[in-house]
Amino acid sequence: MKTIILGALALIAPAYALAADVPATSYDWRSNWPTHHVFADGTDLGLTLKYQFDLDRFSHDEGTYEDAQTNRRKEFGFFVRKKGVYDATVVFDFQAKTWLDTFFRVQSKALLGDDYGALRVGFMKTPVGFEGNTSTGTTSFLESSLPMQAVYANRRLGIDWALTRKQYLIQLGYYHGGNLQGDLDGRMVAGRAAWTPHNSPGDVLHLGLSLSRETPDGTTDGRGRYTPPSIRLRALPEAGLITQRLIDSGTLSVADHVDRRGLEGLWIGGPWSVQSEYLDARVKLVDKPAFIAHGWYAFGSWVVTGESRTYNSGNVADVVPKGPWGALEFLVRYSTLDLDDGPVLGGTEHDWTFGANWYITKYLKLQGNYVRATSDRRDLRIDPHIVEVRAQIMF
Repeated sequence: MKTIILGALALIAPAYALAADVPATSYDWRSNWPTHHVFADGTDLGLTLKYQFDLDRFSHDEGTYEDAQTNRRKEFGFFVRKKGVYDATVVFDFQAKTWLDTFFRVQSKALLGDDYGALRVGFMKTPVGFEGNTSTGTTSFLESSLPMQAVYANRRLGIDWALTRKQYLIQLGYYHGGNLQGDLDGRMVAGRAAWTPHNSPGDVLHLGLSLSRETPDGTTDGRGRYTPPSIRLRALPEAGLITQRLIDSGTLSVADHVDRRGLEGLWIGGPWSVQSEYLDARVKLVDKPAFIAHGWYAFGSWVVTGESRTYNSGNVADVVPKGPWGALEFLVRYSTLDLDDGPVLGGTEHDWTFGANWYITKYLKLQGNYVRATSDRRDLRIDPHIVEVRAQIMF
């Protein structure tokens, strides 16, 4: 506890020091860190960093979990881009020791003279999962909802095309080759479409759907032993410093393919917003009945200080504080996931999460969550209460 308090104070101190009004001609440290440089020809070269320190405390968990506090993410990367022409990025998480977004994207207008969308190649997020496609540094809660954890396919190697307009967006992708860690071999085709009849700052209505089909490959180890293709769906109780799940489908084998579907909605009206999503996964098994997992979440947000959640190109980002003391947001989320289907008793879980976010500056954020989880797997019921705190610096 002492460590997280000291870390939080270290982040907050500069914000307090600069809270007083300054002349308009003075340098604004709160909103303009020199993390990139734009050259005369418009080329923008810069660095990215995301550091998160988390604290988790558990109770009413039948001794299942141990309290923990440690680094959650230590991401470092760089980018180069030229507005309207191209962009490229490389990011690595030194905490998880894993590659994240690593891709090159080109705008069709720069090549063809007209805007037919953007083409991207590399290692990037797959489309099914609105919450999953939100940056982990700008999520409203510390951890993803139950259905997102289980259904979302995360990143894959491949190529995609996206067309973004003010009132709609379309994304299509083909992925082949798993991830940059050498796992998840197979193929996937995926698509996402959304209608945005309201798309202005503080006034957003987003309604979308997404679909994908993944065909996993089997693997052969160094001794020549073959493991047939399989799928496993599971979720943590919305706490990131633990490894033991309360619900888990176990290994589903032999898997022919898995179909993922999502329905998503977002409304932003000034300082208020509501976001919700339904997700399911249908795993087609060889010589066995298909396994179906499904779940949904919904959450509401109120920015007490009057700012609005940010929306751009089909996704959301952090609240940008306007006042010298930052912006304050209160939230509540309900999420549920069902992994019981036929002979597979993976369990069911329902979580309530209450949250508060303090956006101290554009780069500094404090988050707090209280999670009350209710689970039932093969008549084993564990209902932990979890208190979570995060200090974050990101640019």
